[in-house]
Amino acid sequence: MGKHNLQLVFPELSPGERGRILRNEFRQLGWLLAEFAHFPRYTPQTIHQVIVYDGYENFQRAAAAGKGVLYLTAHMSAWELGSFTHSLHGHHVAYLARPLDNPRVDALINRYRCLWGNLPIARRNSTRPVLQRLRQAGAVGMLIDQNVMREDGAVFVDFLGIPAATTAGPARIALHTGAAVVLALVLWDAKLGKYRLRFEPPLELSRTGDLEQDVLTNTARFTQVIESYVRRYPDQWLWVHRRWRTRPPNAPPLYPG
Repeated sequence: MGKHNLQLVFPELSPGERGRILRNEFRQLGWLLAEFAHFPRYTPQTIHQVIVYDGYENFQRAAAAGKGVLYLTAHMSAWELGSFTHSLHGHHVAYLARPLDNPRVDALINRYRCLWGNLPIARRNSTRPVLQRLRQAGAVGMLIDQNVMREDGAVFVDFLGIPAATTAGPARIALHTGAAVVLALVLWDAKLGKYRLRFEPPLELSRTGDLEQDVLTNTARFTQVIESYVRRYPDQWLWVHRRWRTRPPNAPPLYPG
């Protein structure tokens, strides 16, 4: 899967170069699992040994607006460290997640994620708890770089040069509530020997009065920021996912079977 996605996005690279990106990605995944296993050991006094803030003032500015924060993120590097680290510093995130099929594994993962005050929200029927959280000026975390089915409200926006079925939920919620939209990504910094939790400046929303066009425009804008990081750090993104599985009407499939 990873090789196939890299061929789709970077056909100009040699097989060896694409292989290097994929090997480094698997190394990042291994580190993610190791970091996740250490969550119970981390404290506000020790977490800086592993990860540091980058652009924290951007989150502060978004939170200061008082209408809640949509904490948008992607599968970059050790992404689980992002909201966990933020909670260690007293900023609790209510995150959207699909419950895993194995209830014991699901309970374990959520327990680790919530050790310092984070809160899970089941993705299905999530609208009411998300709106309630934002009315309380809280933060809601959403991963927005995964394939979405048409029946789940996907819109198609360009991602890495290919139309990608993308969740329109964050754009609709932001337009409805006025919540600030901040992209937060975990990136490995080899020079530091640590991860960085990077907060982008709050994203300005397009508001033309045409709701559906504004949803599309803003979803594309959110996705473009993620793309800029994937292109800068291609070996830190999760390539082993059928990101372009859902296709626009009448478009041929990109994956076998």
